[in-house]
Amino acid sequence: MSEELLDVAVRAARVAAALVRERAAADVTVAATKSSDVDVVTQADRDSEALIRATILAERPDDSFLGEEGDDVAGTTGVRWIVDPIDGTVNFVYGLPEYAVSIAAEVDGRVVAGIVLNVATGVEHTARRTEEGVVARRGDQPVGVRGPAPLAQRLVLTGFSYDAVMRERQAEGLVRLLPRVRDIRRHGSCALELCHLADGQADGYFEVGVNLWDHAAGALVAEGAGARVEVLPGLAGRPLVVAAPEHGFEELRDAVLAAGYGGE
Repeated sequence: MSEELLDVAVRAARVAAALVRERAAADVTVAATKSSDVDVVTQADRDSEALIRATILAERPDDSFLGEEGDDVAGTTGVRWIVDPIDGTVNFVYGLPEYAVSIAAEVDGRVVAGIVLNVATGVEHTARRTEEGVVARRGDQPVGVRGPAPLAQRLVLTGFSYDAVMRERQAEGLVRLLPRVRDIRRHGSCALELCHLADGQADGYFEVGVNLWDHAAGALVAEGAGARVEVLPGLAGRPLVVAAPEHGFEELRDAVLAAGYGGE
């Protein structure tokens, strides 16, 4: 079943990416804000999600649907689609080539298929769960995490909240964590950060306050590449996503928690 669901997700993501790419060629304007004045949504976000919904539900009308920009849709099949129509909207607004369409499919609460499509570059990361494990690919090539390294030699990816108070607390945590690792990068898309991890372009990723639609597909890709992904209690009761190669996961998780990103 995961193969069939992945095929549907890929078709929907490609249609939506074409729409977003077309909008990126024109002047992008902010349509509204959400959690704060810097948490923006564009008309392209809304139109991309509407197109994804229409594409998927035309093929699977009885499935459930969870999207970032629209109302939830209840279904009867046990399949739920989890969609971020543009993950990295601020990058999209500024013309930075790091934003993606992210689509995942759950069956009875477990993610079994997903795609993260970088709209600006056209690179597709896909994953599906099989009886033997998760198969993840970049295009038609398998992906794999980096090999072991001491914590002090690991490049770690992260992201920041749109809430000013939360950003201040995250910055305080960075001051404690940064001296313990090689360096920290922030590109602005949770889904793509997880794919960078899967590609072996970083040694770990963590972020407080991301939503299920941000990480559902990317986490499956990372798992298929050999990473462990956990969602833990984080600052101010918000979820903390930690991801790293299985061989170094616990050390990074402990360092992130020691830096103050965990829940009180």
